[in-house]
Amino acid sequence: MEAFSFGSYYPGDSAIHRLDPRTKLLLGFVFLITTLTVGGFRGLAPVAIFVVLIYAVSRVPARRVLSSMAPLLAIVVVVAVLNLFTDQSGRILWQLGFLQISEGSLHSAVFMACRLTLMMAGMSAITLTTPTLDLTAGFERLLAPFARVGLPAHELGMIMGIALRFMPQFATEMKQTADAQASRGARVTGGPLGGVRMLGSVAIPLFTGVFRHAETLSAAMDARCYHGEQGRTRLHALAFRRGDALAAVVTMLLLACVIVVNLQLV
Repeated sequence: MEAFSFGSYYPGDSAIHRLDPRTKLLLGFVFLITTLTVGGFRGLAPVAIFVVLIYAVSRVPARRVLSSMAPLLAIVVVVAVLNLFTDQSGRILWQLGFLQISEGSLHSAVFMACRLTLMMAGMSAITLTTPTLDLTAGFERLLAPFARVGLPAHELGMIMGIALRFMPQFATEMKQTADAQASRGARVTGGPLGGVRMLGSVAIPLFTGVFRHAETLSAAMDARCYHGEQGRTRLHALAFRRGDALAAVVTMLLLACVIVVNLQLV
């Protein structure tokens, strides 16, 4: 479980750890929107400073942050490669048949890679500094007003919590299955074709194990007479504090900085 830290909680007692989970989720959404509105590299500067400030205050080790983001870096690479062939403005740097890379496409690819990396780093801070149960409770409380119109707030929160808990378990199960296949003589390495073979030999036992865990979880919840949110109470009630207001002010300052930079770029 330690080898795969995406979605897992890093214990601590920093100001970021003590924030209300609802504050983190709401400000995380604002952070995503703010980062998506950035129009150039100058706009990414305040976002990068904001992300560095978050991890400096939370005191989460850089190594843990990188290991948490590692599973998602493949998405960054794919998006960057796709952007290499979209914007064809500027001088042509490389061409092979109908494929060509220009200065504009290179700029777009690097910009998208940086923006996605900052987005992932910022959102990873939420899962690294918030226990899964608190995230589930915060998500459920945010959706509670919509329960009046039939939205299953508690069930959606439970699904999110189970998904976050299962991601490290899923990765561990995959590694154990691959190791077991390798010990039996299966080839699980050797370039792209080796990766395809590995998926073929690992997929069936992997999903069998996942379904087994899901069935065990279902039986455990049933044995404990779980009936949704009806009659449930909480040991620690969620409450907004002064630190939540300060975090909101800092995030709004980030949004203001990005807006100012975008206006200067127009």
